[in-house]
Amino acid sequence: MQNTSQLSDNANARHAINMQHVSNGVKIIDPSTVYIDETVEIASGAVIYPGVILEGNTRIDDGAVIGANSHLKDTIVEKGAFIHQSVAFGAHIGENTEVGPFAYLRPNTNLADNCKVGSFVEVKNAKVKSKSKIPHLSYVGDADIGTGVNIGCGVITANYDGKNKHRTVIGNDVFVGSNSNLIAPVALGDGAFVAAGSTITKDVSSGALGIARARQEERTDWVRPKKKDE
Repeated sequence: MQNTSQLSDNANARHAINMQHVSNGVKIIDPSTVYIDETVEIASGAVIYPGVILEGNTRIDDGAVIGANSHLKDTIVEKGAFIHQSVAFGAHIGENTEVGPFAYLRPNTNLADNCKVGSFVEVKNAKVKSKSKIPHLSYVGDADIGTGVNIGCGVITANYDGKNKHRTVIGNDVFVGSNSNLIAPVALGDGAFVAAGSTITKDVSSGALGIARARQEERTDWVRPKKKDE
């Protein structure tokens, strides 16, 4: 990603840029705390909260809301999207998609309309189609995710084998249970279900349940009573 930042260290210049956006119909809650490059495009009706940094070839469409302390660079935010206290570099965020708080969108992240990327989620070089959700505490890298997918808490796409990067392909209406590892290259067919706590190393067929974990065992009398002098 090219360094396209042109943030000014001159307070008067920053103020002039911010006031120009305000005069164009952008609502900037506290202009004294907002940093905007000259190259940034913001449509009338967008809302910018305090502490925001907008750099490079960033575009904010009308009705989009950039929440406090967010940092966007070379990123497109479409109509009605809401960014909560997050970082996005080289990302595309679709209409009415919600990001954050504390999400990290890395280059070549493409989120379609009506998606959700929640708290402490990192996405890199991935395409996420409409109405899919990655709500919290997950890493999705080098992946293609279909429509209506739910990625559970703590899911990881293990995309790097120490030498090469590999892709994970997830079909439509897939449910991936919490704390699962998807070891790329791997594909989950439409409507597949991955049981929580699984480490998936082979493709899962459409409509099938993928489960990869040891059976629970119980060994009675395993914990012996301690003697008083121990």
